[in-house]
Amino acid sequence: MSAAERREELKQVLAQARGCVRCSELAATRKNVVFGAGNANADLMFIGEAPGASEDEQGLPFVGRAGKLLDTLLEEIGLARANVFIANTLKCRPPGNRDPLPVEIENCREYLYRQVELIEPIVICSLGNFSTKLLRGDPTGITRLHGRPEVIVLGRRAVRLYPIFHPAAALYTPRTLETLREDFARIPELLAQGEPEQPVSIDGMLDEVEIEQPGEEQALAVDQLGLF
Repeated sequence: MSAAERREELKQVLAQARGCVRCSELAATRKNVVFGAGNANADLMFIGEAPGASEDEQGLPFVGRAGKLLDTLLEEIGLARANVFIANTLKCRPPGNRDPLPVEIENCREYLYRQVELIEPIVICSLGNFSTKLLRGDPTGITRLHGRPEVIVLGRRAVRLYPIFHPAAALYTPRTLETLREDFARIPELLAQGEPEQPVSIDGMLDEVEIEQPGEEQALAVDQLGLF
C-alpha cells in the first residue's frame, strides 16, 4: 500500500472515530476525539495513555508542556513532529483525567491497532506506565522496563516496542529527564535496525470497525487530516 493510500485509509478510520459512541460516558463528555497526528508514513510512533484537558480542547495530542518537551527531545536526535506519529491508547478524554476503564480500552483497541497497521512504524515508543502495560499485556512497570526494546505484535503488525518515561514525569524530576534523554538517544539506532520479521497475515484476524459515520456537526470538528 502506498503512502497516499495509507493516508486515505487513515482518513476513514478518523471519520469512524469521530462518530464513535461505544463509550457512552466519553462520547457525552468529550469536546473532541483526539485521533492522533503526524506523518502517515512514519517509522517512529509514540503512544501515550489518553488525552488531557488541553488535548480534548484542541483535538490534538501532546499540546501542553509535556508536548513541548517531546518536541525538544525529538530535535536533539535530529527529528521533528513532522517525522513521527503521536497517538494515545484512548481517543477520548476520561472525565476528570481518571484512568481509562478496561471496557474503554477494549472499545478503542481496534482504532489503535488499525493506526499501527496503516502507518507501519518500525519503532513504537510507549510513553509511561499505562501505555507500556497495555501494549505489552503485562503489569511490569516502566521503571523496570524503560530503555529495553523488544519485538511485539500489535494487531497484524510486528514492531520494536521501546518503553520510555512519559515526558510529563520528567518535567519536575531532573533525574527522570536525564534518563529520558539517555533513552531517546538510542532511538536512531533502533530505527536503523529496520522492521522486525512480520507475522503471516491471516484474513479476518481483526474485524473491521463498524461504527456510525460522523454527521455534519462532527465534520466541522478540528481537522487533524492535514497532520498526516
